[in-house]
Amino acid sequence: MKKSWIIIGVIVVIALLLYSSIKGTYNQMVTLDEGVGAQWAQVENVYQRRADLIPNLVSTVKGYASHEKETLEGVIEARAKATSTTIDASNLNAQSIQQFQAAQDGLSSALSKLMVVVERYPDLKANQNFLELQAQLEGTENRIAVERKKFNEVARQYNTYIRSFPKNIYASIFGFEKKAYFQAQTGADTAPKVEF
Repeated sequence: MKKSWIIIGVIVVIALLLYSSIKGTYNQMVTLDEGVGAQWAQVENVYQRRADLIPNLVSTVKGYASHEKETLEGVIEARAKATSTTIDASNLNAQSIQQFQAAQDGLSSALSKLMVVVERYPDLKANQNFLELQAQLEGTENRIAVERKKFNEVARQYNTYIRSFPKNIYASIFGFEKKAYFQAQTGADTAPKVEF
């Protein structure tokens, strides 16, 4: 009789330890997953800030460079594409992040072309409204870089957690999958050639 109580006690203790381990691991995975989602929302937030600045920038440039219609339309179209490309935080895989990044890169390219056009208009470059918008845009680009870096750090922390043993077993049981990272643009590792 005493042996059976000892066996039952050992089984209960093992069951409680197993339950505690699974519960703690699951809750930590949920916490880290929510952290990735929250950081993704912040990334989208700063990209939205950039998109919100563009109509004012285009309007200001249009007043000085109205015959640059093609460039201005390119910026407007790129903004529309960038703002229409959204990703659900629960679906942050490499393909969806690349799709999002491609739309944002298109907008960055269109803005670069716009800034080249601006160089031809000294009156525009001296306009206080334009200078303020340009400064805000530069600040937003810096925020984007910071938030992307933070996203990659949070995603790395989550990925490391769900891939370590024995958490990887629980992650596969509960359906927690690896999150993708922001990657540098293709060719970003090659220095541009400057020729005189």
